[in-house]
Amino acid sequence: MFLRKNDLWRVKFCFKVQESGHQRVLPGISHHVCPSLTRSCFFTFSALEMSKAGALDLASGLGGKIEKDDVLSAVDKYEKYHASFGGLDEERKANYTDMVNKYYDLATSFYEYGWGESFHFAPRWKGESLRESIKRHEHFLALQLGLKPGQKVLDVGCGIGGPLREIARFSSTSVTGLNNNEYQITRGKTLNRVAGVEQTCSFEKADFMKMPFPENSFDAVYAIEATCHAPDAVGCYKEIYRVLKPGQSFAAYEWCMTDAFDQNNRDHLKIKAEIELGDGLPDIRSTSQCLAALKEAGFEVIWEKDLAKDSPLPWYLPLDTSHFSLNSFRLTAIGRFFTKNMVMALEYVGLAPKGSQRVQSFLEKAAEGLVAGGKKEIFTPMYFFLARKPQ
Repeated sequence: MFLRKNDLWRVKFCFKVQESGHQRVLPGISHHVCPSLTRSCFFTFSALEMSKAGALDLASGLGGKIEKDDVLSAVDKYEKYHASFGGLDEERKANYTDMVNKYYDLATSFYEYGWGESFHFAPRWKGESLRESIKRHEHFLALQLGLKPGQKVLDVGCGIGGPLREIARFSSTSVTGLNNNEYQITRGKTLNRVAGVEQTCSFEKADFMKMPFPENSFDAVYAIEATCHAPDAVGCYKEIYRVLKPGQSFAAYEWCMTDAFDQNNRDHLKIKAEIELGDGLPDIRSTSQCLAALKEAGFEVIWEKDLAKDSPLPWYLPLDTSHFSLNSFRLTAIGRFFTKNMVMALEYVGLAPKGSQRVQSFLEKAAEGLVAGGKKEIFTPMYFFLARKPQ
């Protein structure tokens, strides 16, 4: 791609004024930028027009709280934690706070741009949109916990708070989101204000291995595809047990390797390593390890099941390159092609920090691993359990 110097300000201007009130400024960008932009970049900018919003957020949020000039070195350090780059499991576990924080600083903008405010999968019915299935998945969790108006609830590893806001509104409860990533909390507080839920939804910056709450603080606790980041499941579940009131419940969707995973199968190990690299995981536990950890932490397990098994549509469908959907266009092969070229353009003109393309690349690798793991049924993102703290 080649840009003349006097065209650079036009590209920057068009991104900065993506929307102006109700009048969209971005359409027509191809008329303002000189023809020396490559065809792939033209398609990229056309893709921005097709999406309601998000391109500006993606550009401004890349790198999170990491200084722009430090993003490339952060990518280097993050990658070196992982097996694909010679990293060891024990090193990832020992440095999980640094690794996970770097991951979410680097990846959050991509997640929000492609996935919305709720960064998780869901079982899906035929004829149901991805967004509808995600909301239903969150409501199911609230119903399993038996949430009642006015209760105090803890969301462990809350991301930018999409599920937190949905569950608080659905159940009329007050939900505290626990997160150790400053960028995600800042973003979540902004979205809380936009949604008008500041009175019932809040955030606490802390490590879920060392929670800053007194014993017996919450009426219910849940975690959605988050405690997989914990270096030690028993330690994490013990902290949840401590802050949960006696007789109350903890429910979660866990990322796990299934019984079909073969530790001696090189293809299985490659898939596992791709998921760990692309999703900031120290080590993916098995379903049986999660179950054993719950019991060791002191919980009574009410019921547990891999919900992926009964999903009418595969949970990995949004990431499957053979699938196309206008409702989740950005996750399709064409949408991801647009995103790849858009990030390349953003990095080239200086709106995105150096290293952004590499982040997009390892997220692509994660998507490939997730789809392969789902098709082989060796991985699930929705091992569900409902557990109770005894009276």
